[in-house]
Amino acid sequence: MNLQEFKDSLNNDIPPAGVDLALQAMWYEAKGNWDTAHNCAQDKDDQIGAWVHAYLHRQEGDDWNADYWYRRAGRTKPNQTLEEEWANIVETLLSQQ
Repeated sequence: MNLQEFKDSLNNDIPPAGVDLALQAMWYEAKGNWDTAHNCAQDKDDQIGAWVHAYLHRQEGDDWNADYWYRRAGRTKPNQTLEEEWANIVETLLSQQ
């Protein structure tokens, strides 16, 4: 699956089959379901989950919490828009599937 196919899947009622929790989190966030996205990110207890978790808190405007999760992910807060970061995360995760 590529980024465009993932974006196209946002027209569906459920995430694409076989995607992991991190991608599910990004899918739900893009659909406007932040709480479900956050639950998925919390259940992905590794650096990838922490990166998604950081993005979600950045998206909600909770910079202190976002910074904490970026550190847990071994990353710094990016100097890009939320839309650019969303695409970057999704492309990275898709390349690891």
